[in-house]
Amino acid sequence: MITRLVQISRPVLWVNTVGTTVIGMWLIGDLWRWDIVPLLLWATLPFNLLIYGVNDIFDQETDAQNTRKGGLEGALILSSETRSIVLAVVLANVPFVAYFLVTLPPAALAWIVAYTVIFIFYSAPPLRFKARRYLDSLSNAAYAFPLIFVPLAFGKSPVWAAAIGLMAWSVAKHTYDAVQDIDEDRAAGIHTTAVHLGARGATVWSGVWWALSTVGFALISWPVAAVNALIAGWLVVSLGRSPTPATARRLYRYSIVFPYVAGSVAGTQIVAAILLGAYP
Repeated sequence: MITRLVQISRPVLWVNTVGTTVIGMWLIGDLWRWDIVPLLLWATLPFNLLIYGVNDIFDQETDAQNTRKGGLEGALILSSETRSIVLAVVLANVPFVAYFLVTLPPAALAWIVAYTVIFIFYSAPPLRFKARRYLDSLSNAAYAFPLIFVPLAFGKSPVWAAAIGLMAWSVAKHTYDAVQDIDEDRAAGIHTTAVHLGARGATVWSGVWWALSTVGFALISWPVAAVNALIAGWLVVSLGRSPTPATARRLYRYSIVFPYVAGSVAGTQIVAAILLGAYP
């Protein structure tokens, strides 16, 4: 059962929660602090199970028609597993949330609550952001929230340029990755931003948001901004030359690697600056 829950939580995508939590700590000038452990553990299996477990429960019909599901890109769950997944999500997350309620300041809690609620209702009705054009994309800005609530949890101010840059980056990547699912989503009546704009329009939309993210990153780090611009530019140009779901599906493997590469550059630079006494 544990192995199954790990599969549902999509470990290949944990970088989006674990990575931002660690970067949030580094941005306040700490290489390590033991009081980050509860937030860091929550960002692994528990919170990713919440994101993707809830998603899989409410997407069973469309996932059954999607050839990408059933591997690293998402589990195919059975209706008989729904109750077990709900129970696992609750048991894995409630203890952490309860701990945060009694240990973290209100400002950090507010962002953590927003983080949790947005990802629940990304998939769950009645809001179900993923089926609402533009909201599906914009709601993914929540992936940047650890850059805000981690500093606030320790009484520090967030680096807003980094947080806003990552929000824009997340909006772009969500729509870019959704291009590959345009046909399946349209057939299922899911009106995503990618379905609404079409493959070419979604490529332009992603390019604009990635450009905005580059501006935000440039206010903090030119190397990170440069890497972001190069990778995002290549992805946008590659899809723009042949804007089809098939092309997007072929490029998805590179899109998955994108946060690992950009995050490694950002992390290496911050760690080096802290060690050399140049930051904060």
